[in-house]
Order: sequence, then C-alpha cells, then structure tokens
Amino acid sequence: MSRKKGETHREFKKRMIDPVSESFCGAKWYNATIWLGHGGTTSCHHPPAHQIDLEEIKTNPSAIHNTKHKKKMREMMINGQRPKECEYCWKIEDMGKDADGNDPVSDRTYKTVIYQDNDLRKAASMPTSSDVNLKTLEVAFNRTCQLACSYCNPAFSSTWVKDIRNNGGYQGIKSDARGHFIDDAPYAEPFDDLESNPYKDAFWRWWPELCKELEEIRVTGGEPLMTPDIYKLFDWFETTDEPNSKNMRLAINSNLMAKEGLLNKLIEGTQNINRFHLYTSCEAYGKQAEYIRDGLKWEKWTMQFERICAEARIEGLHMMMTINALCLDTITEFLDWVLEMKRKYGHNMPGISVNILRFPSFQSPLTLPDNMRKIYHDELQAWLENVRTKAEVDSQGRLLLADWEQDQLSRLIEYLDVVKTPHRNTADRTLLEHDFKVFYEQYDARRFMNFKETFPRLADFYNSIEIMEIDKNEEVQAPKTAGIKDGLFAKRVVTEDGEVKVVEMKMRKRNTGESDEWYDNPLDPESRAELMKKIGGSSIGWDTETDGLGGAEDGG
Repeated sequence: MSRKKGETHREFKKRMIDPVSESFCGAKWYNATIWLGHGGTTSCHHPPAHQIDLEEIKTNPSAIHNTKHKKKMREMMINGQRPKECEYCWKIEDMGKDADGNDPVSDRTYKTVIYQDNDLRKAASMPTSSDVNLKTLEVAFNRTCQLACSYCNPAFSSTWVKDIRNNGGYQGIKSDARGHFIDDAPYAEPFDDLESNPYKDAFWRWWPELCKELEEIRVTGGEPLMTPDIYKLFDWFETTDEPNSKNMRLAINSNLMAKEGLLNKLIEGTQNINRFHLYTSCEAYGKQAEYIRDGLKWEKWTMQFERICAEARIEGLHMMMTINALCLDTITEFLDWVLEMKRKYGHNMPGISVNILRFPSFQSPLTLPDNMRKIYHDELQAWLENVRTKAEVDSQGRLLLADWEQDQLSRLIEYLDVVKTPHRNTADRTLLEHDFKVFYEQYDARRFMNFKETFPRLADFYNSIEIMEIDKNEEVQAPKTAGIKDGLFAKRVVTEDGEVKVVEMKMRKRNTGESDEWYDNPLDPESRAELMKKIGGSSIGWDTETDGLGGAEDGG
C-alpha cells in the first residue's frame, strides 16, 4: 500500500491521484476481473464487462486484460475525462459531503491506494497503448454455484440457470433488469465440457509471466470451491519455486456453503500459502439473509465462517456487503454479529466492505419509498454513532470498527439521504416498483419463499404496488428448453452505463456443455416439493450436503 504513515485516504488522493488527473484510477491499469468461462473482462466490479478479442489472445495472452477498450478508458483518464462506465464513483464524488461533512471518498481512491507510488507514476507516464502486467486479478473459471441470490442471475450462477430452465424466464420485468432474467444466459458458458476454452488457455499461457509481478490473485465464480482450477492453484503454491509465491496473496470469494469435505480441503490448502485471504458475502441477518441469498443456511454459514477463523492459515478475512433494498431491514443486526466476530477473533476478522447495488436497479435501496429509507437511514446512523461512542478496541488497542469501515457506513448513510436514482438510465419509480413486485412474486413461487412474512416492515409498501399489465406472449425462454435446438434466448448488448439491453430474441443453436439430464427435475409443485424434502438445500439448486459439487473431489 502506497499510503504514507498517518496519511488519510483524502490526503493520499490529493498527493497521488489528483496530480495525474481529475479522473485517474490505478485499477484501470493494475486490476482486472476476468470471466474465463465466456471471455468477459472489466477493470473492477463497477463497470460492465466487455468481451475479450479471441484473435488478439492467440498471439498476446495478456490481452485477456489489456483490451483495446481498457486502453481507450486509460487514455480518457489520463486526459481527465470521466468514462461513463465508472459512474458509480462519479455519483459518490458528486454527493458533495458525506454524513460526517467530509468530501466523500469513492472507490477509485480505495482501489488506487493499494498500489505503490512508483507503479502509479509508471502508469501515469507510460503510453496508454502499452500492455501492463496486473498487480491484482480477480478471475472466475466458470459459473458453477450452489446458491441463487436474488440479485444474481444465470450468467454467474448455474443454480440460477436451473431456475430458468425449469420454470422459464421471468415475465413482466420492464426496466433495465429484464435482460438478466429472461433466459439461461447461454453466452456465459459457450464451450462444452470437452471443448478447449481459449480464454482459460490464454490465462495459463500468461501465468508464468504474470505470476512474477502479481501481488494478489483472487478467485471468484460461481463458487470457486466447486471448480477443479482452484485446486490447480493450490498445487502450484505448494510445489512452485517461483520466488514471488511467498509474497503473492491468494484470495478466494466463497459463499462458505460448501459441503464439509470441500471446506476441509480449503483449510488444508491454506497451510501451504503464506498470504491467504478469504472473501465471503452477507449483509442481512438470519431468515432475511437466507431469503436474499437463496441456498444459504444461516446457522451453517456462521459455523463455517468460524471454522475458517479458527482453523485456516489466514492473513485476511473480508465481508463483502452488497447493499440492496431488502438487507437494510436487518443490517444493524448483521453488523452486531460482525462486531461479535471481531471481539472473538480479532479486529479484522472480518473487515467489511460496503458495496451499493445498482443493477438490477429495482433491487437498489433507492427503490424503497422515502419513509422506509428514512427509517433505515436513522437506524443505521444511530448504530454507527453508538459504535463510535463506545470506540471498542482489541487487545492491541486497535478499533474493532476501523476508520475506513466507518467511512464506508457513513457514505451509505448519506447515499440513502442524497442519491435518488441507482444510475443515469434508471427507469422511473413506477416501473421500478412494478418490477420489484413482479420479480419477487415469481421468486417466491419458484423458491417456496414468502416476501411479506420474511420482511413484515415492507409488507405495506409491497401491498401498495400496483402491477401493470403483463404481456402473456412476452418472448422469454420457455420452461424445459435446455438443449432444444429451436429454443429462444436473448441477444444482449451492454451499454457504457452498464445497462443490459435485449436487442432481439434468437433461436438457440448450441449446447451449453451442462448436463440436460441434471435439469430434468419435475415441474409440478407437489413433485418438486417432495424432491426438495429428500435433497434439502435451495429449492432450485444443489444440496451442499448430499450432492457432488462441480466435479471437484472433496475427500469426504
């Protein structure tokens, strides 16, 4: 980290970022998220992904990161222009002041401060057409996942794929989210099991060079513990003679709902890694967390979290909170649990990051009515003030809730009060509310959930929403069309603002490589309910206790 001792994030920004330009961000050079399953890449988790050029990576494997698009964005940033795809940060910076009266710190500062001063100066001075070796990389090998979180979609979860294949596309969604939920996202897994994946091939060809300078590789998914590739990385760390392996961080984004054998394998693998970090996700408490993250079981998740704290060889444990319309109802209870873990295992076990959901926009906290936003705003503000008053510290005098964690919560509090739309192309409130109810009515029916029982404080709002007329002939994927040659799927484009637009519906011309037979669960509710009694787990997904996961041997 290049921040000087005692230097605040605001002081770092003034010293290292502002002299380059008003829009410079080190992540455009040194960070990437790459989805190797289908060849998407982006510089962080805020901009939409764009496609990697298959021809370019034949001769230049680093082009899985150094795309023409990213080089154009780098040029804009050097010239002080604001790329529209980075709107998340511009909205934060344009709020004026945060809840503490300070200039708000956006994620481009947090994502730049992790790099050394000399590397940032190098990025600012090199030609923007140059190829750059990554310092931090987040990579997904495929979309295999046993959860189907409400704000996720089939592009990132094979259990979401199962929902769409069993029940068909979600109908009646009218705003920017429609493209996420109308089919099983065949573009996200374009290669059959026996086909060579050129994006994975490029990654492993680049790896001998990349690993020499890489500071962190972070594996996401899907669920990484369900892909054999993560165990290939474990083996590399155990056997390599690459000097940088002693300094490199291996991090995993895990939902921590794997069966016991795979969790044991993870804990065992960490023993050979000097700098292992685990990122997991939650933002609500108990039954509400289980509703938002379908397939999560609160008691099992908290138990497995504590196993990581107690048994893994771990340098960092991070809690990624995705702030959506539903989690605010129990967010302070969840934060109380976080503090309990910090007291028990240490001030950074876990550290929290507060990420405000923008897509799908109808699940943004800004979809909520003003009176509910005010209630949640006041509850969160009171919670933070109480924590600051107590100023609890660990045995070494370190704050349990660090200043940078408090800053993120303060930013969220102000966001709930000041910002009115999730992004620039957000539909009007009437459409967002319509989509909110239409989606969760179908979600409840498919997942055997009950919105109003789970979120009683939101029941009046939910009941008050008037649903517009729904076109019963709407073009969405029909149930049970996986592998059917003439099944419909969507041709999408992603705008520079991150909006997913459906351009047309096309005829399915390919297999996805996933077993059609596996998706042949009975459709009628009685039969499916009976099946779920036998296998447990998510009503549409794998059971983490009884089903084989992702082809990875669990040793159990």
